[in-house]
Amino acid sequence: MKVLIVDDDAVNRFILQKLFEKKNNVVLTANNGLEALSILVNEKDFDIVITDIMMPEMDGIELLAEIKLNDVISKIPIIGFTAGDIEYFRKINPITFDKLLAKPMNYVDLYNIACKFVENNLNQLNYSD
Repeated sequence: MKVLIVDDDAVNRFILQKLFEKKNNVVLTANNGLEALSILVNEKDFDIVITDIMMPEMDGIELLAEIKLNDVISKIPIIGFTAGDIEYFRKINPITFDKLLAKPMNYVDLYNIACKFVENNLNQLNYSD
């Protein structure tokens, strides 16, 4: 599985990166949405994006919109997480995350959710071929 982890908090990025790498996944990281978008445009074949919402330069909501409006990368599942009010973020944005989680979160649960999304996404792609 190829994963992009986006978070301005270095500790969260590090923990998530190590958790995914421990299971032999390819992991790239970004400090904010701008870096993430650049990586997504220049790298191919991401299976999932996991992003914080509240970040400088380009937040997770803006990143979500940029991904979903880009035909090349719009099918990548996106898991968002935030220490903020989840219901607020669900209400303000017409484009939705595939899953939105509250911080603090159980990292192993997040890993399992990501794996399930990737598996479901691959199954859908196989059926449409």
